Amino acid sequence: MSTMINTRIIKIGNSQGIRIPKLILEQTGLEDAAEVELEVRKGEIVVRQTSRPRQNWEAAFKSMAENNDDGLLDEELSANDWDEEEWEW
Repeated sequence: MSTMINTRIIKIGNSQGIRIPKLILEQTGLEDAAEVELEVRKGEIVVRQTSRPRQNWEAAFKSMAENNDDGLLDEELSANDWDEEEWEW
């Protein structure tokens, strides 16, 4: 379903901006203060939510810790000569 709403460009400090109606935000899933990226494509401005690949890591790590699933995969890992000689601490 396509929604079209007319709006105006407004002055915001030294920049220009547009108000995005709540209906449009709801249809796109964008939330208040969401970080977005802008792209100019064939004379149009495309607004898209930025990709945040680590967005849910905190919850995932917390869940892992609660399930005791946060240990090293190889408990035998230990420092070797290269670690001691080559790394600058």
